[in-house]
Order: sequence, then structure tokens, then C-alpha cells
Amino acid sequence: MIALTLAEITAAIGGDLRVAGEDTAETVVDGLVDTDSREMVPGAIFVAKPGAETDGHRFVASAVDAGAVLAIVEHTVDAPVSQIIVPDAVAALGALAREVVARVRANGSLRIVGITGSNGKTTTKNFLARILEAEGETVAPVKSFNNEVGAPVTMLRVTEDTRFLVSEFGAAAPGSIAHLAGLVEPDIAVVLMVGMAHAGGFGGIEATAKAKAELVEAARVPGTAVLNLDDSRVAAMGEIATARGLKIMRFGQGQDADVRALDVEVHASGTICHLEVAGEQLTLRLRVLGAHHVSNALAAIAAARELGVTTTDAVARLETVEIAERWRMQPMGSDRVRIINDAYNASPDSMAAALRTLAQITSPEERTVAVLGAMSELGESAGEEHDRIGLLAVRLNIQRIVVVGPEARRLYLSAVGEGSWDSEAVHLPDQDAAFEYLRTELRDGDRVLVKSSNSVGLRHLGDRLGELFS
Repeated sequence: MIALTLAEITAAIGGDLRVAGEDTAETVVDGLVDTDSREMVPGAIFVAKPGAETDGHRFVASAVDAGAVLAIVEHTVDAPVSQIIVPDAVAALGALAREVVARVRANGSLRIVGITGSNGKTTTKNFLARILEAEGETVAPVKSFNNEVGAPVTMLRVTEDTRFLVSEFGAAAPGSIAHLAGLVEPDIAVVLMVGMAHAGGFGGIEATAKAKAELVEAARVPGTAVLNLDDSRVAAMGEIATARGLKIMRFGQGQDADVRALDVEVHASGTICHLEVAGEQLTLRLRVLGAHHVSNALAAIAAARELGVTTTDAVARLETVEIAERWRMQPMGSDRVRIINDAYNASPDSMAAALRTLAQITSPEERTVAVLGAMSELGESAGEEHDRIGLLAVRLNIQRIVVVGPEARRLYLSAVGEGSWDSEAVHLPDQDAAFEYLRTELRDGDRVLVKSSNSVGLRHLGDRLGELFS
């Protein structure tokens, strides 16, 4: 974080300062800011966030022992550290992020990119960060820090030397993206896609589209909306962008895309496509598995061009990315038994894309095995969407369908109903049972996809299989 006095921080978050030791209101702090006491280092600021299972106030003393010099709290704590008492610690975290980013922006050349979408946010963020880090100091989220805590924590990592801030915005509810994006007012708003992920919490896909459009509505003017031409709901956000006076950059495979992909080929070693960008024609060779990641790469290229990076440089840097993120189409195992661990998250769209990738990268002499768990947060659509994935797996001729957990049983029943008989599809109660089954079932030449929502935890099963067959 940039250097601020305790008085300046107190004013920014609307709190009540209680100094300790030799501190005064003019004491300057500039350490990292976090809600996790385990992340504290000397000079850090600890935000004591209440939680459903525990309360951050219990860990203030631990944070101080680790080096924290300031605690933002909702009530005073018996600890030898200066404290700022606020009504809402999470709201204070956001307010501090707003202040810090505004100061850096006013005093330097900071450019901000906001990314949202039902799928692909983290991959696109990583792609764009890889492109931009060669241009100057770039701050981007660790993992998927895209909520009301993670996004501000990332924002607070900017310094006076930061040239680019890449923010990833998830939507817990209507208004979430508007709030988070409003903290920084991105110069570039990237919307990837509108899908069924989290649709249960929004009341349907149209409500999800409205939530994603909040990013376009929050973008700074003049600025740019980078929109997926291949998704009709995202493309329609161009009307909002035009009404607000934003420039529009369209990416996709359609003829009218400003950054366009053609002739996409998926291989076990990665994905290849041809690009057309402003009259240029290039070849992009991604090491990341899956045709769906081409769209994410196009979005990153479009945003990077708006920030002054040439297409040639953007492509060269993208080609150095080996995996999108841990547990996201991550190759594991060996050439003998290849495991693709894609179980960090799952939605109907990403599940379908992963299954298609499995089918595409498996040669005729090899066998496809899909280890699938439940997709969460689908609301009333859950049953229908699990049915659809079961049908798709059979129609793609996935030769072994291993369904794990009671929540995914309907996927298994759908696959059996579609014709996956004679042990081609099995249903197992938990990860341990699945591991014991797979350790004897898998054989040389198998290509195995492990896919589920994060809450199901099959990523850990993927890790175990990867280690077993390494």
C-alpha cells in the first residue's frame, strides 16, 4: 500500500482512531493490508473481519505478533497496537481501497482493467497480467480474489510505481459488481460471457446478464468496453457502452470482431488459432488446453491493445503461459495416464467445454475418462443442467463416466438413460471411493478429466490421481 498517516486512513474509512505505544495521528504506515492474520508481515495492516465461522477480532493479537502495526476493527481489542474502530470492517476495507487507488491514479499513469463474466475471469486476468507485466509494474489478483474482500485487498497492493491494475469482479448478488467496480472506475471493462454459473442466486440468466452489465455501467468515461461478440447477451451491452460514450472493442470468432480468431485447433499440447486484428494476421499457439480459452486470450489481447501493447507482443507473451491457474485445465500425471485437473469450479458452460476438450485431445487408440461432480449454485435449473451434462458426455462418446457424490447422481442417471451401460458409467459416494475405483480402473493410454464445482472438492482427488500416475 502507499504511505498514509493514521489520520489519513481514519478519514478515508470514517473511523475512530485509538493510538497505542509511540504512535500518533501522523504516524505513517505503508504495509500490506489483509484480513488473514496468517498473511501478516512487519508493517502490515490487519482488518478484523467478522465471519460466519470465526471472528477476525480473535486474531488481532496474532496479527500483531506477526508484525501488524495497525488493526481496523469493529470494536476495541485488548492488543498493543493502534486501532481504528469502524461500523463495518469490510466496508472500511473497500473505502480504503477506493482512497488508495484514487491517490495513485491522480499522481501517476495508473490504468485499470476490470474483468467479469460467468466463466473465464481468472484465466483472462492471468493472460492479461502476463502481457502487461513486461510493460511495467502490474498488480493482479492472487487466485480468484474477486469478492468484497479479495478485490479490495488486491487494489491495496498498488504503489506509486504501479502502471496497471487488473481487477477481477465476481457477483455474489445484484449490485456486487457495481459496488466493486465503483471503487476504482475501470478504464477498460471486459465482459467475457453470461452463463448459468450462479444463475440460481440471481433468479435466471437474464438477471445474471444484468449483473454483468454493471461493469460496463461503472467504467470510467472516456474508456473502453471490451465485449464478447459471440455471446449475444454480452454483445447487447454495446448499447450501454454507446449510451455512456465508451469505445467498444469486440472479440470473438464472428466476422465483425475487432480481435478475431479463426481455424481453432485443439491438441493435447495446447490450442492453435489464426488471429485477425486491425488488418494483421498472426498465429496464436496457446499451451493452455481447451478451445474455450481462445476467447479469453482474445479478450486479453483486445484489452492490451487499448493499453498500447502491440498484437505481436501480446501474442508472444501469451504463448509463454503454461497453465491458466492451478486446478484449471491443469495437466498432471504422465504420458501414460494423463490427468486434466479442472475442478476449481464448474458451471454448465465450463463443464461442457471441458468435456469437449477431453474428446478433442484423445486419439482413437486412447480412452476418455470423465470424473464428474456436482455443479453448485444453479437453483431450480440444477436438475435440468446435470441431465444435460450427462447426455453430452455420452454423445461425446466419453468411454468411462465416473460420477462422484450424491448431489451429482442425476448426472449419472442421465448418462445411463442415454445409453452408458455395462459399467461405462458408475456412481460413487465420495472421493475416497472414487480414488480406490480409479487406481485399479485406469490404464495406460487413458486421458482423464476431473471436473466439479469448488465446493465439491474433486480438485483434491485430481491431485491424488496426478501424483499416483506421475
